[in-house]
Amino acid sequence: MQTSTSLALSEFEHDVLNGLQKNPKSLSSKYFYDDEGSRLFQRIMHLPEYYLTRSELEIFTKHKEAMLSLFNSDQEGFELIELGAGDGLKTKVLLSHFSERNVPFTYIPIDISEKALDELTANLSREIPDLAMQPVNDDYFKALNGQMTYSQYTKRIVFFLGSNIGNFSEERSLQFLNQLKNCLNPGDMIMIGFDLQKNPFTILSAYNDTQGITRDFNMNLLDRMNRELGADFRTDRFVHYPIYDPATGEARSYLVSLLKQQVYLEKLDEWVYFEEGEAVHTETSRKYTLSQMKQLCTQAGLKPIHYFTDSKHYFADMLLKV
Repeated sequence: MQTSTSLALSEFEHDVLNGLQKNPKSLSSKYFYDDEGSRLFQRIMHLPEYYLTRSELEIFTKHKEAMLSLFNSDQEGFELIELGAGDGLKTKVLLSHFSERNVPFTYIPIDISEKALDELTANLSREIPDLAMQPVNDDYFKALNGQMTYSQYTKRIVFFLGSNIGNFSEERSLQFLNQLKNCLNPGDMIMIGFDLQKNPFTILSAYNDTQGITRDFNMNLLDRMNRELGADFRTDRFVHYPIYDPATGEARSYLVSLLKQQVYLEKLDEWVYFEEGEAVHTETSRKYTLSQMKQLCTQAGLKPIHYFTDSKHYFADMLLKV
Protein backbone atom coordinates (compact mmCIF):
# COMPACT_ATOMS: atom_id res chain seq x y z
CA MET A 1 0.00 0.00 0.00
CA GLN A 2 1.24 3.50 -0.82
CA THR A 3 2.12 5.68 2.15
CA SER A 4 0.98 9.27 2.43
CA THR A 5 4.43 10.54 1.52
CA SER A 6 4.00 9.13 -2.00
CA LEU A 7 0.53 10.55 -2.57
CA ALA A 8 -0.36 13.94 -4.04
CA LEU A 9 -1.89 15.52 -0.96
CA SER A 10 -4.53 18.22 -0.83
CA GLU A 11 -3.72 21.27 1.28
CA PHE A 12 -6.00 20.01 4.05
CA GLU A 13 -4.40 16.55 4.04
CA HIS A 14 -0.90 18.01 4.00
CA ASP A 15 -1.58 20.44 6.84
CA VAL A 16 -3.30 17.81 9.00
CA LEU A 17 -0.45 15.35 8.54
CA ASN A 18 2.22 17.95 9.29
CA GLY A 19 0.30 19.42 12.20
CA LEU A 20 -0.34 16.10 13.94
CA GLN A 21 3.22 14.87 13.44
CA LYS A 22 4.73 18.02 14.99
CA ASN A 23 5.68 18.39 18.63
CA PRO A 24 3.67 20.12 19.98
CA LYS A 25 0.75 19.17 17.73
CA SER A 26 -1.39 21.84 16.07
CA LEU A 27 -4.14 22.28 13.49
CA SER A 28 -4.89 25.46 11.56
CA SER A 29 -8.00 27.30 12.71
CA LYS A 30 -8.96 27.89 9.07
CA TYR A 31 -10.11 24.26 8.97
CA PHE A 32 -12.84 24.99 11.51
CA TYR A 33 -15.00 26.35 8.72
CA ASP A 34 -16.39 23.46 6.75
CA ASP A 35 -20.18 23.51 6.40
CA GLU A 36 -20.76 22.06 9.88
CA GLY A 37 -18.14 24.34 11.44
CA SER A 38 -19.69 27.37 9.79
CA ARG A 39 -23.10 26.35 11.15
CA LEU A 40 -21.69 26.00 14.66
CA PHE A 41 -19.94 29.35 14.42
CA GLN A 42 -23.22 31.05 13.53
CA ARG A 43 -24.57 29.69 16.84
CA ILE A 44 -21.48 30.94 18.69
CA MET A 45 -22.04 34.44 17.36
CA HIS A 46 -25.40 34.58 19.15
CA LEU A 47 -24.19 33.24 22.52
CA PRO A 48 -24.50 35.60 25.50
CA GLU A 49 -20.81 35.18 26.33
CA TYR A 50 -19.64 35.95 22.80
CA TYR A 51 -19.52 39.74 22.99
CA LEU A 52 -17.52 40.20 19.77
CA THR A 53 -20.47 40.02 17.37
CA ARG A 54 -22.70 42.29 19.46
CA SER A 55 -19.90 44.83 19.87
CA GLU A 56 -19.15 45.02 16.16
CA LEU A 57 -22.86 45.12 15.33
CA GLU A 58 -23.20 48.12 17.66
CA ILE A 59 -20.28 49.83 15.91
CA PHE A 60 -21.89 49.39 12.49
CA THR A 61 -25.30 50.53 13.70
CA LYS A 62 -23.92 53.59 15.47
CA HIS A 63 -21.39 54.68 12.83
CA LYS A 64 -22.97 53.64 9.51
CA GLU A 65 -23.33 57.21 8.25
CA ALA A 66 -19.76 58.14 9.18
CA MET A 67 -18.51 55.00 7.44
CA LEU A 68 -20.48 55.86 4.31
CA SER A 69 -18.95 59.34 4.21
CA LEU A 70 -15.46 57.85 4.40
CA PHE A 71 -16.11 55.04 1.92
CA ASN A 72 -17.75 57.21 -0.74
CA SER A 73 -16.04 60.54 -0.24
CA ASP A 74 -15.49 60.91 -4.00
CA GLN A 75 -19.15 60.04 -4.78
CA GLU A 76 -18.01 57.62 -7.51
CA GLY A 77 -19.16 54.33 -6.01
CA PHE A 78 -17.14 51.34 -4.83
CA GLU A 79 -16.86 47.59 -4.49
CA LEU A 80 -17.43 46.40 -0.92
CA ILE A 81 -15.54 43.11 -0.59
CA GLU A 82 -15.98 41.04 2.55
CA LEU A 83 -13.47 38.30 3.34
CA GLY A 84 -15.15 35.45 5.21
CA ALA A 85 -18.65 36.90 4.93
CA GLY A 86 -20.45 34.14 6.88
CA ASP A 87 -24.11 35.04 7.45
CA GLY A 88 -23.46 38.76 6.89
CA LEU A 89 -25.25 39.67 10.13
CA LYS A 90 -23.23 42.81 10.84
CA THR A 91 -22.59 43.85 7.27
CA LYS A 92 -26.34 43.84 6.50
CA VAL A 93 -26.65 46.98 8.62
CA LEU A 94 -24.37 48.82 6.21
CA LEU A 95 -25.74 47.19 3.08
CA SER A 96 -29.28 48.23 3.99
CA HIS A 97 -28.21 51.78 4.86
CA PHE A 98 -26.17 52.23 1.69
CA SER A 99 -29.02 50.85 -0.44
CA GLU A 100 -31.56 53.15 1.22
CA ARG A 101 -29.27 56.08 0.44
CA ASN A 102 -29.03 54.98 -3.23
CA VAL A 103 -25.25 54.76 -3.01
CA PRO A 104 -23.67 53.16 -6.11
CA PHE A 105 -21.80 50.06 -4.94
CA THR A 106 -21.47 46.31 -5.45
CA TYR A 107 -21.23 43.87 -2.55
CA ILE A 108 -18.76 41.00 -3.06
CA PRO A 109 -18.86 38.43 -0.26
CA ILE A 110 -16.00 35.90 -0.39
CA ASP A 111 -16.24 32.69 1.61
CA ILE A 112 -14.71 29.21 1.44
CA SER A 113 -18.00 27.65 2.59
CA GLU A 114 -20.27 27.30 -0.43
CA LYS A 115 -23.24 26.50 1.78
CA ALA A 116 -22.77 29.62 3.94
CA LEU A 117 -22.39 31.75 0.80
CA ASP A 118 -25.54 30.30 -0.80
CA GLU A 119 -27.55 31.00 2.36
CA LEU A 120 -26.19 34.55 2.58
CA THR A 121 -26.99 35.23 -1.07
CA ALA A 122 -30.54 33.90 -0.70
CA ASN A 123 -31.18 35.94 2.46
CA LEU A 124 -29.82 39.17 0.98
CA SER A 125 -31.85 38.69 -2.20
CA ARG A 126 -34.98 38.59 -0.04
CA GLU A 127 -34.05 41.33 2.43
CA ILE A 128 -32.35 43.82 0.07
CA PRO A 129 -33.71 42.91 -3.39
CA ASP A 130 -32.06 45.86 -5.17
CA LEU A 131 -28.58 45.01 -3.85
CA ALA A 132 -25.96 44.54 -6.56
CA MET A 133 -24.08 41.43 -5.43
CA GLN A 134 -21.36 39.14 -6.77
CA PRO A 135 -20.66 36.24 -4.36
CA VAL A 136 -17.35 34.39 -4.72
CA ASN A 137 -16.76 30.88 -3.34
CA ASP A 138 -12.98 30.75 -3.08
CA ASP A 139 -9.89 31.40 -1.03
CA TYR A 140 -9.45 35.11 -0.24
CA PHE A 141 -6.36 35.81 -2.29
CA LYS A 142 -7.28 33.53 -5.16
CA ALA A 143 -10.52 35.49 -5.42
CA LEU A 144 -8.83 38.89 -5.16
CA ASN A 145 -6.09 38.02 -7.63
CA GLY A 146 -8.30 36.04 -10.00
CA GLN A 147 -10.36 38.99 -11.15
CA MET A 148 -9.31 42.47 -10.16
CA THR A 149 -12.75 43.99 -10.63
CA TYR A 150 -16.26 42.57 -10.41
CA SER A 151 -18.17 45.67 -11.43
CA GLN A 152 -17.85 49.08 -13.06
CA TYR A 153 -16.40 50.55 -9.87
CA THR A 154 -12.63 50.80 -9.58
CA LYS A 155 -12.41 51.69 -5.89
CA ARG A 156 -12.30 48.73 -3.50
CA ILE A 157 -13.09 48.59 0.20
CA VAL A 158 -12.15 45.28 1.80
CA PHE A 159 -13.66 44.09 5.11
CA PHE A 160 -11.84 41.64 7.36
CA LEU A 161 -14.10 41.65 10.39
CA GLY A 162 -14.80 39.75 13.58
CA SER A 163 -11.23 39.87 14.92
CA ASN A 164 -10.08 37.29 12.36
CA ILE A 165 -6.72 39.09 12.27
CA GLY A 166 -6.24 37.90 15.86
CA ASN A 167 -6.01 34.28 14.66
CA PHE A 168 -2.61 35.04 13.15
CA SER A 169 0.80 35.35 14.76
CA GLU A 170 2.36 38.81 14.57
CA GLU A 171 4.56 37.70 11.67
CA ARG A 172 1.66 36.13 9.82
CA SER A 173 -0.50 39.23 10.45
CA LEU A 174 2.11 41.38 8.71
CA GLN A 175 2.36 38.91 5.84
CA PHE A 176 -1.42 38.86 5.47
CA LEU A 177 -1.75 42.65 5.47
CA ASN A 178 1.10 43.03 2.98
CA GLN A 179 -0.42 40.38 0.73
CA LEU A 180 -3.80 42.09 0.96
CA LYS A 181 -2.27 45.50 0.24
CA ASN A 182 -0.57 44.08 -2.86
CA CYS A 183 -3.97 42.99 -4.24
CA LEU A 184 -5.27 46.56 -4.04
CA ASN A 185 -4.58 49.94 -5.62
CA PRO A 186 -3.54 53.23 -4.04
CA GLY A 187 -6.63 54.87 -2.55
CA ASP A 188 -8.40 51.57 -1.84
CA MET A 189 -9.39 50.95 1.78
CA ILE A 190 -9.35 48.08 4.26
CA MET A 191 -11.43 47.84 7.42
CA ILE A 192 -10.21 45.37 10.02
CA GLY A 193 -11.92 44.24 13.22
CA PHE A 194 -9.77 44.04 16.36
CA ASP A 195 -10.82 42.59 19.70
CA LEU A 196 -9.49 44.88 22.44
CA GLN A 197 -7.78 43.84 25.67
CA LYS A 198 -10.16 43.94 28.63
CA ASN A 199 -11.20 42.00 31.74
CA PRO A 200 -9.61 38.55 31.22
CA PHE A 201 -12.68 36.75 32.57
CA THR A 202 -14.85 38.43 29.94
CA ILE A 203 -12.48 37.22 27.23
CA LEU A 204 -12.13 33.67 28.54
CA SER A 205 -15.90 33.24 28.84
CA ALA A 206 -16.26 34.02 25.13
CA TYR A 207 -14.24 30.87 24.34
CA ASN A 208 -15.74 28.68 27.07
CA ASP A 209 -19.52 29.17 26.86
CA THR A 210 -21.83 27.39 29.27
CA GLN A 211 -23.77 25.69 26.44
CA GLY A 212 -20.63 23.98 25.10
CA ILE A 213 -21.07 25.26 21.53
CA THR A 214 -17.43 26.42 21.35
CA ARG A 215 -16.38 22.96 22.55
CA ASP A 216 -18.44 21.40 19.74
CA PHE A 217 -16.90 23.86 17.27
CA ASN A 218 -13.42 22.66 18.22
CA MET A 219 -14.44 18.98 18.32
CA ASN A 220 -15.78 19.35 14.78
CA LEU A 221 -12.14 19.40 13.65
CA LEU A 222 -11.89 15.78 14.78
CA ASP A 223 -15.23 14.95 13.16
CA ARG A 224 -14.09 16.62 9.93
CA MET A 225 -10.96 14.44 9.84
CA ASN A 226 -13.18 11.42 10.40
CA ARG A 227 -15.45 12.44 7.53
CA GLU A 228 -12.85 13.56 5.02
CA LEU A 229 -9.78 11.50 5.91
CA GLY A 230 -11.39 8.31 7.18
CA ALA A 231 -9.90 8.91 10.63
CA ASP A 232 -11.20 7.17 13.74
CA PHE A 233 -11.04 9.97 16.31
CA ARG A 234 -13.35 9.52 19.30
CA THR A 235 -14.41 12.89 20.65
CA ASP A 236 -15.12 11.39 24.07
CA ARG A 237 -11.38 10.79 24.37
CA PHE A 238 -10.55 14.49 24.07
CA VAL A 239 -11.47 17.60 26.05
CA HIS A 240 -11.65 21.19 24.83
CA TYR A 241 -9.40 23.42 26.95
CA PRO A 242 -9.33 27.22 26.40
CA ILE A 243 -6.98 29.64 28.20
CA TYR A 244 -6.31 33.39 28.15
CA ASP A 245 -2.97 35.02 28.96
CA PRO A 246 -3.39 38.75 29.71
CA ALA A 247 0.37 39.28 29.48
CA THR A 248 0.46 38.37 25.78
CA GLY A 249 -3.18 39.17 24.99
CA GLU A 250 -3.65 35.69 23.54
CA ALA A 251 -6.69 33.45 23.98
CA ARG A 252 -5.67 29.92 22.99
CA SER A 253 -7.76 26.80 22.45
CA TYR A 254 -6.59 23.19 22.72
CA LEU A 255 -7.97 19.71 22.29
CA VAL A 256 -6.34 17.55 24.95
CA SER A 257 -6.09 13.76 24.80
CA LEU A 258 -7.56 12.15 27.92
CA LEU A 259 -5.55 8.94 27.52
CA LYS A 260 -2.68 7.36 25.64
CA GLN A 261 -4.12 6.44 22.24
CA GLN A 262 -3.48 6.05 18.55
CA VAL A 263 -5.64 7.25 15.68
CA TYR A 264 -5.59 5.88 12.12
CA LEU A 265 -6.02 8.24 9.14
CA GLU A 266 -7.21 5.78 6.51
CA LYS A 267 -7.01 8.10 3.50
CA LEU A 268 -3.40 8.97 4.34
CA ASP A 269 -2.52 5.47 5.60
CA GLU A 270 -0.91 7.04 8.66
CA TRP A 271 -1.10 6.49 12.42
CA VAL A 272 -1.00 9.40 14.86
CA TYR A 273 -0.02 8.76 18.47
CA PHE A 274 -1.14 10.73 21.53
CA GLU A 275 0.16 10.62 25.08
CA GLU A 276 -2.26 11.11 27.95
CA GLY A 277 -2.63 14.85 28.48
CA GLU A 278 -1.07 15.73 25.10
CA ALA A 279 -2.56 18.86 23.55
CA VAL A 280 -3.43 19.85 19.97
CA HIS A 281 -3.38 23.63 19.56
CA THR A 282 -6.41 24.60 17.45
CA GLU A 283 -6.66 28.40 17.64
CA THR A 284 -5.06 31.59 18.86
CA SER A 285 -7.15 34.74 19.15
CA ARG A 286 -5.03 37.75 20.00
CA LYS A 287 -6.45 40.81 21.74
CA TYR A 288 -4.98 44.25 21.03
CA THR A 289 -4.48 47.68 22.48
CA LEU A 290 -5.16 50.64 20.19
CA SER A 291 -1.44 51.39 19.97
CA GLN A 292 -0.71 47.79 18.95
CA MET A 293 -3.35 48.02 16.22
CA LYS A 294 -1.83 51.17 14.79
CA GLN A 295 1.70 49.80 14.98
CA LEU A 296 0.78 46.60 13.14
CA CYS A 297 -1.02 48.38 10.33
CA THR A 298 1.65 51.06 9.93
CA GLN A 299 4.35 48.37 9.73
CA ALA A 300 2.40 46.83 6.84
CA GLY A 301 2.52 50.14 4.98
CA LEU A 302 -1.13 50.99 5.53
CA LYS A 303 -2.34 54.41 6.65
CA PRO A 304 -4.80 54.46 9.59
CA ILE A 305 -7.69 56.79 8.70
CA HIS A 306 -10.15 56.29 11.54
CA TYR A 307 -11.19 53.76 14.14
CA PHE A 308 -14.62 53.07 15.61
CA THR A 309 -15.38 51.47 18.98
CA ASP A 310 -18.48 50.22 20.78
CA SER A 311 -19.78 51.87 23.97
CA LYS A 312 -17.90 49.44 26.26
CA HIS A 313 -14.65 49.73 24.28
CA TYR A 314 -14.60 45.96 23.88
CA PHE A 315 -13.97 46.06 20.13
CA ALA A 316 -12.62 48.35 17.41
CA ASP A 317 -12.90 48.53 13.63
CA MET A 318 -9.96 50.35 12.06
CA LEU A 319 -10.20 51.90 8.60
CA LEU A 320 -6.97 51.94 6.60
CA LYS A 321 -5.95 53.38 3.27
CA VAL A 322 -3.59 51.76 0.78
